[in-house]
Amino acid sequence: MSTAPAGGAAVPENKPGQMLKDCWSCRVISGGGLILSGAYVFNAARKVMRQGGPTSMGTVTQIMFAAGLAAWGLVILADPVGKAQRKT
Repeated sequence: MSTAPAGGAAVPENKPGQMLKDCWSCRVISGGGLILSGAYVFNAARKVMRQGGPTSMGTVTQIMFAAGLAAWGLVILADPVGKAQRKT
């Protein structure tokens, strides 16, 4: 559906879920932010290990969380679901 403003030109309506799929700069900013967040969390965990502290379950969990953040950022950048839908 489209709406016609006072000028007469039709403006397509965006669905709420499609906003991130259509906007490349939004995907770069959010994906890059998640990757950088993952790097920050990973470096915080590595700092404890470099100082000679014991590797605890908290440190391992922190590293796994950092890997999850970075993977989530890569998925947003790659957009594998959106590419599969565009081919059809």
